[in-house]
Amino acid sequence: MRAVPAALPPKPAGRVLVIGAGKASARMAEAVESVWGPCEGLVITRYGYARPTQGIEIVEAAHPVPDAAGVAATDRMLALLDGLAEGDFVLALISGGGSALLIRPAGAITLAEKQKVNADLLASGAPIGQMNRLRKHLSRVKGGQLAAAAYPAPMLALMISDVPGDDPAAIASGPTVGDDSTPADARAILARWKIDPPAAVAEGLAGETGVLRPDDPRLARVENRVIAAPAQSLEAAAGIARAAGCRVELLGDALEGEARDLAADHARLALERQADMAPGDAPLVLLSGGECTVTRRGDGTGGPNAEYALALACALKGAPGIHAIACDTDGVDGAAEVAGAVIGPDTPARAAAAARDPGAALAINDAHGFFAALGDQVVPGPTLTNVNDFRAILVFPRV
Repeated sequence: MRAVPAALPPKPAGRVLVIGAGKASARMAEAVESVWGPCEGLVITRYGYARPTQGIEIVEAAHPVPDAAGVAATDRMLALLDGLAEGDFVLALISGGGSALLIRPAGAITLAEKQKVNADLLASGAPIGQMNRLRKHLSRVKGGQLAAAAYPAPMLALMISDVPGDDPAAIASGPTVGDDSTPADARAILARWKIDPPAAVAEGLAGETGVLRPDDPRLARVENRVIAAPAQSLEAAAGIARAAGCRVELLGDALEGEARDLAADHARLALERQADMAPGDAPLVLLSGGECTVTRRGDGTGGPNAEYALALACALKGAPGIHAIACDTDGVDGAAEVAGAVIGPDTPARAAAAARDPGAALAINDAHGFFAALGDQVVPGPTLTNVNDFRAILVFPRV
């Protein structure tokens, strides 16, 4: 509600159409109308993330695995864009989650086939960048194709980043941004992560797809602007920590990799920093962001943030004076309505009292089940924003 109004130009004369997709898009639409007043348009957000708007229609659909509601809403959005003229203006509100919410499979690919590929990607451990690159070539709206549908009308795309590096082409799979990848690149991603595609997907990737090159003339009238990003959440947290008398070490806002591996690295770092502290030293907060992945090994319920927290607890083994929180800023870790979890020195003892084995839970990817049993889940409900993952480790000197 602060970032969007600050980025808005004066409302253009003539027809103005507001479109958007993502977990923050309904809140962004609400912010637009707080400045511009009632607007024509359609925005797609996740179930439970709708907001009251004056003129812009809000449609809810499924995330992370897309559903028919998302397809129908995307078709309606494309119909709104059809026939726009040079004197019209389009404002696109794009945020993370748009990859699943803005959904119209390319060619003969069915929704069920797209859902299968999407689910296989989520379980494969593939980095989000590769997932989004493949998604573009299976879509009629990603990789600049949504912007092409609005041409020749000028478009301003305001984006809230949930991707490492804040590349506009990666946010929601870049519906308003061209991409220089090829169908061959998409096929290589399937092969790399051992995903056996349905026949229609394989056929669609055998030839040319609709993804636009960055220099495509239909993108010449588009301005893409990132207005909020993960680094801002870390800087805000750092300010709060310093005001509370803590020292702060920023580990980066674009960390990737297996959640359990990153947790092991951070556990070692926390113990090293603690070993260097003298009694009476100010506490230290280690802050990091980015987007971890989870390679599915078992049939438990979890997400990258909860798995990071569980792996961190396993690695720290109840080390005194070290606490941590790991959450997705959109309020949803994986497919569960849980943002993440907290741990502390008493986590192993409390797990034993609850007859829960943290190592066994980690082995089957059951981080949500483990933390639910301990009452250590973080459940904020819809946060109406999405600037990727947030992790903080609080380290006190040993007594």
